[in-house]
Amino acid sequence: MRTATTLNTNFYYFMKKSPFFIFLMLISVMVSAQTKPRTVINFDADWKFMQNDAPGAEQLTFDDTKWRQLNVPHDWSIEGAYNKANPTGRGGGYLPAGIGWYRKNFTLNETLANKKITVEFDGVMANSEVWINGFYLGKRPYGYISFGYELTKHLKFGKGTTNVIAVKADNTVQPASRYYTGAGIYRHVRLVATNDIHLEKWGVYITTPNVTAQKATVKVQTALINETGKAAQITIQTAILNPEGKVVKSTEHKQNISAKNHSISQEIEISNPMLWSLEQTAMYKAQVKIIAAGKVIDEQVNDFGIRTIRFEAATGFWLNDKNLKMKGVCLHHDGGAVGAAVPLSVWKQRFKLLKEVGVNAIRTAHNPVAPEFLDLCDQMGFLVMDETFDTWTAAKNNGEMGYNRFFTEWWERDTRDMVLRDRNHPSIVIYSVGNEIHDNLNSPEGFKKYKDQQDLIHQLDPSRPVTMALFRPALSKVY
Repeated sequence: MRTATTLNTNFYYFMKKSPFFIFLMLISVMVSAQTKPRTVINFDADWKFMQNDAPGAEQLTFDDTKWRQLNVPHDWSIEGAYNKANPTGRGGGYLPAGIGWYRKNFTLNETLANKKITVEFDGVMANSEVWINGFYLGKRPYGYISFGYELTKHLKFGKGTTNVIAVKADNTVQPASRYYTGAGIYRHVRLVATNDIHLEKWGVYITTPNVTAQKATVKVQTALINETGKAAQITIQTAILNPEGKVVKSTEHKQNISAKNHSISQEIEISNPMLWSLEQTAMYKAQVKIIAAGKVIDEQVNDFGIRTIRFEAATGFWLNDKNLKMKGVCLHHDGGAVGAAVPLSVWKQRFKLLKEVGVNAIRTAHNPVAPEFLDLCDQMGFLVMDETFDTWTAAKNNGEMGYNRFFTEWWERDTRDMVLRDRNHPSIVIYSVGNEIHDNLNSPEGFKKYKDQQDLIHQLDPSRPVTMALFRPALSKVY
């Protein structure tokens, strides 16, 4: 005897094979794309790559048919031959450097034509330049930083149209660092489509200013942009989900916003909070929605943890009012023999081994790491010192020709982007703005470089202290 389940399964199988079913599915996808307030598209697959300079490769009509096809993240330097003559030197593993080009052809559904579309790169090593359909979007010298560009005005939509994004990564000038950098689009990429009124990138900032065992205050500061050109009545709806995914509290804020950037602050009290700790890494979620005319026009979910931190001169670090010692290691961004494009499973295994030997803290030596690295620190229970730079304006002893060439122009932008991206991670308990910096800090000009960085971070995230690793303080007299 056939059961109802069997009949339903057979009916579904029949419908799957029918053109009418396929038509319905296509309609469903189109409607979903049209009504979804925010669309995030994984952009890692099907890139074309050339390990050489390719003049004209930014143009839409450039012939890349003979280029290698691959998925990113991709580190082309680790694929090369070890040679002591390579200019990367010992720090770069004697691996090759130079120029690499990436190109990706893609189409976009017409339902996205009225959206704001941006491309987000988690990291490109190094001196990246990006074009869309031949239009130059910009350059980011720092290979460790996450960045993005708006593409909207330069895109084509609909069946039969093709868009081409081109990325040039130039790692020619060496030695670029005292450590292995890698080369290419070595972290993840995505497209993000939003409406004209939308949350700013990294625009949701969550802190827990007051925490006890009985209750916790969750402060959610939301930055949004109105690009409609006119005022709008909107509602910011924020819901807090506990680690089991259940909504425990929500709040709404209504406001008439003009055509510019806005910041809205909400405070939500949570009863009997589960605290984030090294032993129990309880992660909450803040679901933020922008509602206009009764419709959700943007939505984002951000992970965070409820915990307290403080440092005291006499006793050291305190987490949730418990004094504990940081037993830390410095971890570079690469995965050893796998290079800079590190699979998450490599970090999971390394973190597991570090836990087994008693490590509870990690310093990101000496630059911003991939976002998933910090997610894993949240999940596995590590304290993190989040570090920005290995050099400011002075090079290190090996004649390094790296970030010191760009510090004066780029430090503020790069620091801002790192802090805005990272500040919701409960694992981060302190920032560092430099590793054994060789600039003369024992002067008004040198100390100002430090103070400017400290002040900027405190402006963006006043919830954590700022420090740096000093270079031979007994000689410099700077403590």
